[in-house]
Amino acid sequence: MSSATALGRAARGTSVSTGSLAGVGTAVRFILRRNWLRLVIWAAVLAVMIPIVYGSQQEAFPTQAARDAYAQVANTPAVAAMTGLPYAAGSLGGILVIKIWMTLAVALGFASIFLVTRNGRADEETGRTELLRSAALGRHAYSVANYLVAGSLSVLTGLLVSLLCLSLALPTGGSWAMGASIAGTGLAFVAISAICGQLATTSRGANSLAVALLALFYFIRAGADLQANGTDPSALSWFSPIGWAQNMRSFGQDNWWPLLALLGLAVLGCALALRLGTRRDLGAGILPERGGPATASALLANPLGLVLRLQRSSLVGWFLGAVVAGLFFGSVAKAMTSVLDPNNPFAKSFVGAGHDMLDGVMGIFVLFNGLLAGAFAVQALAGARSEEESGRLESQLAGSLSRFSWLWAHVLVAGVGSAAMLLVGGYLTGVSSQGASTGGAMAAASFAYWPAVLLMLGVLLFCQGFIPRPSTGIAWAVYGLSVMAAMFGGLFSLSEDVIKATPFGAVPRLPAEDFALLPLVVLGVVALVLATIGFWRFRARDLMPE
Repeated sequence: MSSATALGRAARGTSVSTGSLAGVGTAVRFILRRNWLRLVIWAAVLAVMIPIVYGSQQEAFPTQAARDAYAQVANTPAVAAMTGLPYAAGSLGGILVIKIWMTLAVALGFASIFLVTRNGRADEETGRTELLRSAALGRHAYSVANYLVAGSLSVLTGLLVSLLCLSLALPTGGSWAMGASIAGTGLAFVAISAICGQLATTSRGANSLAVALLALFYFIRAGADLQANGTDPSALSWFSPIGWAQNMRSFGQDNWWPLLALLGLAVLGCALALRLGTRRDLGAGILPERGGPATASALLANPLGLVLRLQRSSLVGWFLGAVVAGLFFGSVAKAMTSVLDPNNPFAKSFVGAGHDMLDGVMGIFVLFNGLLAGAFAVQALAGARSEEESGRLESQLAGSLSRFSWLWAHVLVAGVGSAAMLLVGGYLTGVSSQGASTGGAMAAASFAYWPAVLLMLGVLLFCQGFIPRPSTGIAWAVYGLSVMAAMFGGLFSLSEDVIKATPFGAVPRLPAEDFALLPLVVLGVVALVLATIGFWRFRARDLMPE
């Protein structure tokens, strides 16, 4: 029995309330019951990055002279575009902002978008919202509960960030400002995704629209920072909620008034979403669905073409990310080499088995390319489980399409797409490195991570075959643990054997380390075995919609 059915039965005998907010508390408890693990994981993973990154920068920049040298490196257009203006790069707090603030803010924006859509437009699309509103809940109760739960994730994450900053003896004002700015970004995107959920007709459309807006606001902020006068951004930054949050300038000026704009956007945006909800039918969207062609194109007549069509927005976004990352990594490689001390224990983790600091820096950037491709692969293949959860897979298999062909199409997109990302990202890292390496060498070094990416796909396929419901979460957990070991294993005092036993840690970090074929072969064989068993089990088991 589903949670929604249980809630509906619990409400039998209760008269339908005329209050539009009746049952908000019940709806909040229901949403928390369905999403509590997601909330805990998002908040914990984002917040724990603070002590990890802070510890690494203390090792890398132990003296004020080292921090001042880093401030000179950070004062470049590439850093400004990627992570924001380096307004306090000579302090530990300022370096922390440069290294992690943009990542946390954007990640929390994604979390807000996905959470609001999952409990909003997606539930409406599957009929769950109609069931709940038929007995227990007022018209706006479920939407308000959704916004409250998603907003609580932002507040909790911001609070944890502030408390962890305080525990590291960072300045009090900057610590609270940093947590508030990150929370404010998340709250702003709760409102933006709420509006997108009213405009679009499907959860896929709502997510795509909200993510597109997040990307637009990110690039507006980047453009404003590139046009900055010193460390003062241009007026263009005020056209982006990310720019508003960044202008709080934690560990610098500690401005609090931009938080009012973020909170205002959150409240007014959610209110507008509720208003829009009264102007449409349940299950419909404000924006009319575009009429499709009378007949499918030749591309859509096969499962591979359908997967490419469904994931085209995601594919474009990930490839743009690989291009931007490759150009950024190459442009700062030599500058990073001039900052890091070869005798520093933290810096030695970059060098690996080699003796050249520049090769070590290039090696860690190649690892970043591999991690990016791995995240894309997991996300792309997870789309197969989404099709099964939504019930759309049953209609696709009702004809002559076999389960193997359908699943193989998803695997092919994830596998080939990740390989292309590795080659493109590596090549751009090399050509933008100002002579530090060549495009071909870096493309080959990045491609060495493809077996590790394939192992991630093998793990997900195995889980989708035997334990489909938690399969995506398990795959992301394995990916996250491998990332932590490969990136920060030295800081956690993990032995070299433990690090080498993880997928991304097993790959030789070229060009700093000597090439070894055996680890790549082992990764490939394990990936093939897991994938084969997963395919076999998927063909034999019953379909399991959510």
